Amino acid sequence: MTNSQRPYDDRRTPLPPVQSPASGVPSPRVRAGQDVRPAKPGKQRDAFFDNAKYLAIVLVAVGHAWGQILDDRTVETLYRVVYTFHMPAFVLISGYFSRNFDLSPRHVKRLVSGVVVPYVVFEIAYSLFQRYGNDDPDHSVTLLDPTYHLWFLCALFVWRLTTPLWRTVRNPLAVSLAVAVLASVSPLIGDDLDMQRVLQFLPCFVLGLLLRPEHFQLVRRRSVRILSVPVFAAATVVAWWSVPRMRLNWLYHNTAAQEMGAPWWTGPVMVLATLGCSLLLTACFFAWVPRRHMWFTALGAGTIYGYLLHAFLVKAGNYTGWFDQPALAHPLGVLALTVCAAAVVTVLCTKPVQRALRCVVEPKMEWAFRDNPGGSAPDRRPREAAERREPAEKVSA
Repeated sequence: MTNSQRPYDDRRTPLPPVQSPASGVPSPRVRAGQDVRPAKPGKQRDAFFDNAKYLAIVLVAVGHAWGQILDDRTVETLYRVVYTFHMPAFVLISGYFSRNFDLSPRHVKRLVSGVVVPYVVFEIAYSLFQRYGNDDPDHSVTLLDPTYHLWFLCALFVWRLTTPLWRTVRNPLAVSLAVAVLASVSPLIGDDLDMQRVLQFLPCFVLGLLLRPEHFQLVRRRSVRILSVPVFAAATVVAWWSVPRMRLNWLYHNTAAQEMGAPWWTGPVMVLATLGCSLLLTACFFAWVPRRHMWFTALGAGTIYGYLLHAFLVKAGNYTGWFDQPALAHPLGVLALTVCAAAVVTVLCTKPVQRALRCVVEPKMEWAFRDNPGGSAPDRRPREAAERREPAEKVSA
């Protein structure tokens, strides 16, 4: 401590010796029942976000299972409610944890090893699975047309690359909404890298970049949890009404208005309306996510494994005709399918699966990168010092 930080009188009374509290009496600095064990070194994961990610991946798997039996109006109603918010919630969380992304070598490495490599590996795997598992020899392997759910990795790659832009421009949320609106009336964008979804879901990612911990505190209040019940009930009624009246592509955000045979002006209207509903239901979903450690909290760290793997089973069910079973036309069959989908994706998020597939899902790839990219170590010291001075909330998970 420098002299300028000391009290005016350097003579300070020594502190009293530390005394152990009397038996049965808690220390005045610790509440009774509080865990006083020393914190483990390293960053502590937030149970709220791990719980949210696990519950979201369960909804993804259940939604994909329901998507194979949409002949029942009740199932499609629930499917529409889930599809209104489960991917927006995932995208928003991804944006929240991308707040400090820049084009530094460390972040580029993580982007390549954690997004690009899994996409390439699983895109090839799913293409080969369709060629041989579905007896489709004409199916070609391509990296420009994402298979099924792998569009999210393409989108995450693009979104993170553009993060410095959204952290620089004024009114980034308004700009991203304008981009989404323009995409909805641009049928010439094409299917490469599923750019319609990349652009139309962009506002959810940008909103995540703008959020701070105190914003999530707002939805954790008891009043919000209570209000979310009638909101979800109203959403279910609207979804039931929309089944014969609205195409699902509006919720998928994968098509321009003209490609659906709708007037061009419906694109901006539907994009803004569906994104607004998505934000509302996402807030209601977060309101019911537990804040404490649960039995499934640890699984939140492995949701990428469940996301990448569960579609193999969905596609296998399609290839073998399993979803055509008569039992799935009855409520008990639908319930059994729902429980099965939730159980399977839960297993896929566990530690044994993570250890077995970490080499392709989260490879370290030290061999692929230079040890000292971007110059000598002394050249990077000012930047590293600046990063250490950043507020804690800007540190990625």
